[in-house]
Amino acid sequence: MKTFIIAEIGINHNGSLSIAKKLINKAIEVGCDAVKFQKRTVDRVYPQEFLDSPRESSWGDTQRVQKEGLEFGKEEYDEIDKYCKEKGIEWFASAWDIESQLFLRQYNLKYNKIASPMLTHKKLLETVAKEGKYTFISTGMSTLGQVEKAVKIFRDFECPFELMHCNSSYPTEDFNSNLKCIKILGEQFDCNVGYSGHEKGIQITLAAVALGVTSVERHITLDRFLYGSDQFASVNPMDLIKMCKIIRIIENAMGDGIKTLREEEKNKLSSLRRVDTL
Repeated sequence: MKTFIIAEIGINHNGSLSIAKKLINKAIEVGCDAVKFQKRTVDRVYPQEFLDSPRESSWGDTQRVQKEGLEFGKEEYDEIDKYCKEKGIEWFASAWDIESQLFLRQYNLKYNKIASPMLTHKKLLETVAKEGKYTFISTGMSTLGQVEKAVKIFRDFECPFELMHCNSSYPTEDFNSNLKCIKILGEQFDCNVGYSGHEKGIQITLAAVALGVTSVERHITLDRFLYGSDQFASVNPMDLIKMCKIIRIIENAMGDGIKTLREEEKNKLSSLRRVDTL
């Protein structure tokens, strides 16, 4: 089975459409299946007190101007939609508020995404589930009970989905990856399970593929040392090439699980097998 590879651009474009296009191009070059962004209505997501608090950035000296500087509006998303269609790659975004989800509807996207922080936002989940689009649901920072409630909403609305095992620390330490949860989620909720990773490097992601995840989502960046809270837990272009190439190798190596004598092995029987009495 082919793993669906999502290149999470998120806010790593730093408010630059040019950087966003470069990241889209990288995702296409290495064979990713989709690119993903994040959409927020700043005044809906963050409290006023937080937005008024100080934060130094290239946009100014408050949290508000920094958050607004990282957000794309209609003009940018119109261009992203056009660019991705021209290049032949799917794009979608995780909405962090209902207003942003309604904004995304104008682009007739194939997929939706529930970000881990939004998993307990009942009204947002209902808004997304009503659309009936295949939805990736990240489960970071959540209990099984909370995941169960989210799953019920999507099943009540008969909306197709898959869960994504995720640890929301940035970057995630290896010992916190807890990849055995992939199997638990699949058994508990009888659904496909993907992996959304925030670790440094690609080894943990590759292990998740070997465990049978149906999708992989990793933040991508042009340079891990660029400005931004997500950059350091992202995959740079060289590692993205390696990751996608090795994922496809692992898929081929998984086989069908049927133990049988392969043609390539039969040729070795006469030279390698010394006793054949069974």
